[in-house]
Amino acid sequence: MESPCILVCSIDDKTGFCFGCGRTISEIGSWASLTDAERRAIMTVLPARMETVERRPRRETRRQRIARERSEQ
Repeated sequence: MESPCILVCSIDDKTGFCFGCGRTISEIGSWASLTDAERRAIMTVLPARMETVERRPRRETRRQRIARERSEQ
């Protein structure tokens, strides 16, 4: 199952979106029970949501580190 999670699970109080992936708490909690079409619909709006969060994650996420390490090889 595809997921936008980058293991930075913290919610922006102003927008209600996760700083890491842009989903709401409700979307995160129900992710496994959503249909593929519902998940894709949410994923299409995530980039715009991420533009509205007040701060960005300060640390390198696990997925970013793995991607960086792969690109350095």
